[in-house]
Amino acid sequence: MRSVLFDHIAIAVPRLADAEAVLAGQLGGRSAYGMTRGAFSFWHWRYEGGGDIEALEPAGDDGGFLHRFIAQRGPGIHHVTFTVPSLAEACERARRHGYSIVGYDDSDPEWSEAFLHPREAQGIVVQFAQTNADHADVPPGHEAPASAQSGVRDSASRITVLGLRLSARSRARAHTQWGTVVQGQLVNGGDGTLVYRWPGSFLRITVEIDESRDEGPLCIEYSSRQSVPLSDGRHPVLGAVFKRRPTE
Repeated sequence: MRSVLFDHIAIAVPRLADAEAVLAGQLGGRSAYGMTRGAFSFWHWRYEGGGDIEALEPAGDDGGFLHRFIAQRGPGIHHVTFTVPSLAEACERARRHGYSIVGYDDSDPEWSEAFLHPREAQGIVVQFAQTNADHADVPPGHEAPASAQSGVRDSASRITVLGLRLSARSRARAHTQWGTVVQGQLVNGGDGTLVYRWPGSFLRITVEIDESRDEGPLCIEYSSRQSVPLSDGRHPVLGAVFKRRPTE
């Protein structure tokens, strides 16, 4: 039976082509898959070891959720996605622990999804997805969006995406979300952090506990054996902060 898997980290950007120039052109991400879905287009790049980063581009000018996100915050980390054996069971587990479910949609037999809202989920959108596609495969119907198609290319991965580091105000809240609801396995962080892993997934969630700080994403953690064009500050195109960690 399938278990919960940490599938990818998603970043909202104004233009996929600009994200592609960084995620593939500078960092060597391997083009994986993407598509256009009404109000947005997305594309995935995969890195050494199996870490995925998804870029989301708003479509049209109708004031959709990505338009609002970018207008309010600028480009940056938007959500994390976990594939689940049963969407209904994952949502029921979340409700039992006080979470509301938004955006529940099981109309597509190949991809059913639902979300935990960031107001309740410690400052990050959490997506649950039930899919028949294997992580290594391109899900059915996920053709390249026009804005990414011309720039897609493969190159040697220059980084390994390790996971996402976040801030939470209490250990109990963090463990309820990432351990109980999302079913991550807690391992020793060694520095007072909580580190969650999902067997079969390369990516991890690392949580810093700080009662005085806003909850939410802090940075995407990566390792690399070579020099890469990533500073410690907010990336001018992707909006996210990238932090280098020792090579594992």
